[in-house]
Amino acid sequence: MNPKTNGYDSGVTRTESGARRTYNQYCGLASALDVLGERWTLLIIRELLMGPRRYSSLLADLPGVGTNLLAERLKSMTERGLVRQVQSDSGARMSYALTEVGQELRPMVLGLAKWGMEFVGPYSPGEVVRPHWGFLAVEAMFQPDKVPDRDEQYQFEVDDQVFHVDVRDGRAHAMKGPADAPAMIATVDAATFIEIGTGRKTPLAAMVTGKLKLDGDIEAVLRCCDLIGLETGALRSHATAG
Repeated sequence: MNPKTNGYDSGVTRTESGARRTYNQYCGLASALDVLGERWTLLIIRELLMGPRRYSSLLADLPGVGTNLLAERLKSMTERGLVRQVQSDSGARMSYALTEVGQELRPMVLGLAKWGMEFVGPYSPGEVVRPHWGFLAVEAMFQPDKVPDRDEQYQFEVDDQVFHVDVRDGRAHAMKGPADAPAMIATVDAATFIEIGTGRKTPLAAMVTGKLKLDGDIEAVLRCCDLIGLETGALRSHATAG
């Protein structure tokens, strides 16, 4: 059985009313959209790219989805072979995790996230933002041709969550949790972090306004900024003047 159909009719999903919906086109893109095109599906994928999540955790980080719709999406994604249920660490409740087929979406979701940065407007206090989204934002922003030629780690403390970038053997990896020996530590709130990623605010401007704190070797800071594609001209000038 093909894990991408998982016994389900090819090119078909269900609407909120339970009726099946399809583009009815014999095309890979149309079939992908039959699976992923429903509202909230890709955002559920985004959440699960961070690792297994309990239902209540998904519901809390996807405000507006509604419990019935979330249950329907997870059911459909499970039937499609994108998601499976796994035992949580405590063993008391089940969590949802991506299957190997679901994990194949990682580069595509990161690519969409990077592309979408061009369309993110000014932050409004009414908009929802979560610190763990910064983890995927950093990974999406990696510039393969800007990976430093030395092994080092950059730590990000975004609100109440910590993750880091590990540069090793010419490759960069975004990883959950603190670094062993960070060459740079960035402390920032989630909204400012996204603003910096979109280019609406430079790292130097965020530092001047107290929204961003950078600790560590300035050269490591600049290498990190280059790696994730941030503007460093003013920061380099500031460092030189200092």
